Amino acid sequence: MEDSRQLATRAVGLLDLTRLEDDPDDVPVRRLCARALAAPVRPAAVCVYRRFVATARRALGEDSGIRVATVANFPAGNAEPRLAGLECEQAVAEGADEVDVVFPWRALRMGDEAVGADLVTACRDACGPRPLKVILESGMIDSAHHLHRAAEIAIHAGADFLKTSTGKVAVNATPEAAGIMLETIRDSGRPVGFKVSGGVRTLDDARQYLRLAEQIMGPDWISPDRFRIGASGLLDVLLAALEGQ
Repeated sequence: MEDSRQLATRAVGLLDLTRLEDDPDDVPVRRLCARALAAPVRPAAVCVYRRFVATARRALGEDSGIRVATVANFPAGNAEPRLAGLECEQAVAEGADEVDVVFPWRALRMGDEAVGADLVTACRDACGPRPLKVILESGMIDSAHHLHRAAEIAIHAGADFLKTSTGKVAVNATPEAAGIMLETIRDSGRPVGFKVSGGVRTLDDARQYLRLAEQIMGPDWISPDRFRIGASGLLDVLLAALEGQ
């Protein structure tokens, strides 16, 4: 069993260090990038609004190994495939390495599965080879059946990752939702990753989701190419654990 320092070391390397606030300028994003560069283990990515993608690229430099992610159709999850695809296209043009797009979960709850497939397909086409993470907003989907279907639709339409939440709603990531999403990935047989986001604040939270992924997907499955933790405040917790606090 990993001790706290080992777990923290592994978790830092899986972080999508996130700043998705309505900041009036780019100072918080530059600070976020400086923290990412200063960490003893480099996070997998920083995730910022599209208007700050260029700032993040400059702040991180070309050789940091830290990817720049952004969001689309965020946080509302509107049922507008063309607009979501355009947002992804613009994000790529502005230098994003990865895009996290919100699935139209309200439409799914109303029985419309086709628009979700169309939206993910449009975003897949716009992103080209860049990783596309599809946010299912799992806490707002009203049944295990609907969550399973959302995951299946996103996978078959070309998602590279399934992600739990935007972090902007009342209910975010839960182990139950994560289990359904991971099982759907496993059963699909496709090389799709998983990102837990929303409410992951402690070392025990990170441990819980890492163990769940290992139980369902196998102990060798977890890497930054397959598993991410979307969080902002978690970095301080992990750094404290690395320092033995």
